[in-house]
Amino acid sequence: MFERMKQLIGDWEGTYEWSQGRTESGKLKVNYYLTGNGSALVENLIMEGVPTMTTVYHLDGVDLRMTHYCGARNQPRLKASRIDETASEIEFSFVDVTNTNTKGPGYVSAFRIQFPENDRLNLVFTFAGGTGKGPIENISLKRVSPEHG
Repeated sequence: MFERMKQLIGDWEGTYEWSQGRTESGKLKVNYYLTGNGSALVENLIMEGVPTMTTVYHLDGVDLRMTHYCGARNQPRLKASRIDETASEIEFSFVDVTNTNTKGPGYVSAFRIQFPENDRLNLVFTFAGGTGKGPIENISLKRVSPEHG
């Protein structure tokens, strides 16, 4: 599945919408590129022209992992807990988080990435911690252009 994820490189745009306690929505852009001699895929979520969150996906042996550098200034780490090639979906489960505490803002506690069709992508972030019920952020994306060069 990581090889399939590498095909995301390029520019994407779409919308985000919060639920379960938050009500914001809007537009965003996303850029994917490879680093580390092709061993890591970097995802930048860009709002109003500013990268606000970055996720790095990589393999650890046979495990697919991710570290999310959140706009809440914490860094949750997750591991793929379910990979469904037929449904074109990956679910990530929480491993740990750095730079947070019980009084701090929420953090990503689960993540799902779905490939519903070519040049379309859905990202679902589930949050925990902080105050109140853990919100969910749904992002729907469409490819704008593949990698240049």
